[in-house]
Amino acid sequence: MSATSQPLVLFDGVCGLCNRFVDRLVCWDRTHVLRFAPLQGTTATAMDLDNAPSSLGTVLFVDDGRIYERSDAALRILMRLGGGWRLVGAFLIIPRVLRNGVYDWIARNRYGWFGKHTSCRVPSVAERAYFLP
Repeated sequence: MSATSQPLVLFDGVCGLCNRFVDRLVCWDRTHVLRFAPLQGTTATAMDLDNAPSSLGTVLFVDDGRIYERSDAALRILMRLGGGWRLVGAFLIIPRVLRNGVYDWIARNRYGWFGKHTSCRVPSVAERAYFLP
């Protein structure tokens, strides 16, 4: 399953909101612990995601052999940055059904609000070491 031993963020490469989230993560991840791959790329398609909790229309986070999805993924990605970001873990006490309800509402509207690109994000030369195909 694992394409890398480092925590891996699998995101919708054509989603404007998802790309902005990844842009922010690249800036905030000062220790470069995270790796990124678009769901439309070869890394995601080569992984055994048949056991993933839901469809690939959501952000997935692979960490320590576990696959997180939706609000769990978003929160755990931020927590993995360490420092003050660990405080977002407090949101995990909110029932998953409520967190995922908000996540799903945003996900349903993301293309309308933030746009949809015709191709996946191309990392800059400086970022290429953190992105998988």
